[in-house]
Formats: sequence, structure tokens, C-alpha cells
Amino acid sequence: MFVLAGHVVGSCWYLFGLQRVNQCLQDACSNLSCRKFIDCGDGHNIDKFQNMLDWQDWINDSSSTDCFNSQGHFSYGIYSQAVLLSTRGSIITRYLYSLFWGFQQISTLAGNQVPSYFEGEVLFTMAIVGLGLLLFALLIGNMQNFLQALGRRKLEMQLRRRDVEQWMSHRRLPEGLRRQVRQAERFSWAATRGVNEEELLENLPEDLQRDIRRHFFKFLKKVRLFTLMDEPIIDAMCEKLKQKFYIRGSDIFYQRGPVEKMVFIVRGKVQSIGVDGNTASLSEGDVCGEELLTWYLENSSVHKDGGKIRFPGHRLFSTRTVKCLTNVEAFALRAADLEEVTVLFARFLRNPRVQGAIRYESPYWRNIAAIRIQVAWKYRQMRLKRG
Repeated sequence: MFVLAGHVVGSCWYLFGLQRVNQCLQDACSNLSCRKFIDCGDGHNIDKFQNMLDWQDWINDSSSTDCFNSQGHFSYGIYSQAVLLSTRGSIITRYLYSLFWGFQQISTLAGNQVPSYFEGEVLFTMAIVGLGLLLFALLIGNMQNFLQALGRRKLEMQLRRRDVEQWMSHRRLPEGLRRQVRQAERFSWAATRGVNEEELLENLPEDLQRDIRRHFFKFLKKVRLFTLMDEPIIDAMCEKLKQKFYIRGSDIFYQRGPVEKMVFIVRGKVQSIGVDGNTASLSEGDVCGEELLTWYLENSSVHKDGGKIRFPGHRLFSTRTVKCLTNVEAFALRAADLEEVTVLFARFLRNPRVQGAIRYESPYWRNIAAIRIQVAWKYRQMRLKRG
């Protein structure tokens, strides 16, 4: 808006300046014959005018030549610089200087200009002052809203930190745990800026929610498993994904602990450590806990009426430790939600290509395969020795 206003004011100033020069020349004409030299539109016939007797009188007339002197008898007021600018310089110089003049007057509210007694010039100066005040008021209003938004976010952050400190003090947490809680709170706040995305999305139309979730979870396409899936399955998973944050040193899974979620890594680095000490690095686009999907497919069945047959007491336990090497931002798919997805799309998920993709990309299944190969090799060596 400031740049546009500078262009408008500068252009009007140069145009009105030319009009004032034209008015001065009109006033300087002592007879009607010289008026054909003003705004004649016959610049291509300049030779014809030069041969006229009136031409020499016109160019030698002191009152006419004095119109191109800003300090002459004609009062130009705020257009004095426009008079000099119209007689010299290229079109680029005229454009840049007019733009500069417009910026300067808007910024200073025309405080350094003294108009003449010409009514149009006075009104133009008043318009510049009003436009400058309007832009200045808009600037102040926007800055105030911006600072209030920053102050509100800062106040929310301070109140939350105070509540967390009071809670930790009430629960008498040790200092080590308090440091980890503070670090997790800082990382969570920096990643979300205090905005509850789930609450925000719930107030939007369903089709818009679906499009936004597809944009959020474009990283799913980086996982080979999901490149084989249709859009309805991906949409169903996207609706269930929940944002999670882990700080450096946290364990997403630990050995002999229950596997209750699939975790899709969005940002950060993770290390998977198997029972035998084998390690695998995971980063953006990788998945951990994917064995939960296969486990649900292999350890459940469905009634004829579509109802789920549950096996009480059956749970999947982790055979590896997944530790965060850096602060990690991820999305998690809980076991209950994953179970619902497997019921809806069980036929597709049991496809051999999908099962092969799960086992090929999964560090868990690679570790299982390595263990089974080692066991088979040992048994073979034992049979060879007996033979």
C-alpha cells in the first residue's frame, strides 16, 4: 500500500506540475497568435513554426521563458521541482524522482511543503496529509495487533510453564525428570506455537479436513508400504494419526515392552537396537512399530456378520529398543485405531505385495529373518558334524 500510494502521489505531482507550467505559458501569451505554440500537437511540423515571424517573438519573450524558472514571477508552490524536472533528465530520472517525492511526502505528511494560494494545490497537499495519516494509522494498527498477538502467545507460554513448574513441585519430581519435562515442553511449544491442530481442524468442513490432512501427511508417500495403498486407506489412516514429540534420549519402544502404536517419523533421527545388538538408523519418512500391522492381520479374524473376534490377553511385545538420537517430531497411529483400519481394509492389507513390502522395509522383520537364518545355519552345521 505504501509503494502504491507513493506511485500515485508522485505521478499526480508531476502531472499537476506540468499543468501549472501550461497555465503559466497561457498567462504569458500577450496575443492570440502565440497560443498556437502551446499544446498545439504539431511537434512534427516544428520547421513550419520556426519560419513564422511570431516564433522569434515567442521564444525571446521574457515572461514566457520565465515560466521554466522555479524562482520566476509565477508561484509554483510545491511544484517548483517538477518545473525543473520537466526540462531536463531522461524518463527514468523523472520517474524515479517523482516516486521519491511521493514517498517523501507520505512519510513526512507533506510537512516540508508550502503550497501556493492556488486552490487545487492546497487541496492536493491536504490529500497527501490525509493519505499519509491513513497509512500511518494502518501501520500502527497492524503493529499493535502483531505485538498483542506476540504478547498473548508469550503470556500463554509463561502461564503454561508456571503450571508445569507447580505441578512438578507438587509431585516432587527429581531434578533429572524436571529437566526432561522442561525440554519436552520447550520443544513441543516451538513445534506447534501453542496451537491445538486437532481442535482447529474439527471446526472445518470434512472435505477441507481431508485435503489438509493429505497435505500434512505427504510424507506417507515416502514410505514404500503406502505407495501400494489406495487413497481410501491412506485417508482412513490420516484421520487417526496423532502428532507426537520426543526429546533426545527418549525411548519410543523398549525391549519386552508392549507395542501399542505405529510411529511415522517426520523430523529427527532415531536408532533401533535389536536384542542381539544390531542397530538400524531411522530418519524422516521411516516407520517403527510396523510389526503391529502384521500382528493384527495374523492374530485376528472376522465374524460372518462383520464383527471382530478378539483374543483376550494377546499383546505384541517389542524385541528392540527404539531410542531418539535428536528431538523427534512424529505422528502416531494407536493400536485401537490401527485395529479399526485392519478390519475395514483387511482384504487389501492381506495382499502378498503389501505383506512383502512390510517385511522388506521393516528393521523388525529383517532382524527376525536374520535370527531365523542364523538358527537354520547352526542346525545345518550340527547335522553336518553328526553325519
